[in-house]
Amino acid sequence: MPRVKGGVTHARRRKRVLKKASGFVSGPGTQYRQAIEFVRKAGKYATRDRKQRKRHFRSLWITRLNAALKERGISYNRFIPAAIQAGVMLNRKMLSELAATDPAAFDAIVAIVKPHVVVIAPKAKTAA
Repeated sequence: MPRVKGGVTHARRRKRVLKKASGFVSGPGTQYRQAIEFVRKAGKYATRDRKQRKRHFRSLWITRLNAALKERGISYNRFIPAAIQAGVMLNRKMLSELAATDPAAFDAIVAIVKPHVVVIAPKAKTAA
């Protein structure tokens, strides 16, 4: 059987890889062998970081909410269960957005939730 070198298929594959590597500096951006490795690694990072982005944004919303709630005398971990109990159907993203951009609306939501907040009294110290 005669040897098949690939020709057009191989050229297309190289072109596709080098196009993905076009922003890379030096060798990985221009040399095919290095570009293959770097593009593959970049793909792994991209997949991983799409998941991490969601995680980072959620923690940002929680931090913003906690700061806004501290100003109003409630902690985040007491507010969320109370909001669910009060029937507030806004997620953390929307609540943090309201806290940052529309404090009056956020104050109204806090007023709705406040009666449902459970306050736990500190434990009395016992002599041992």
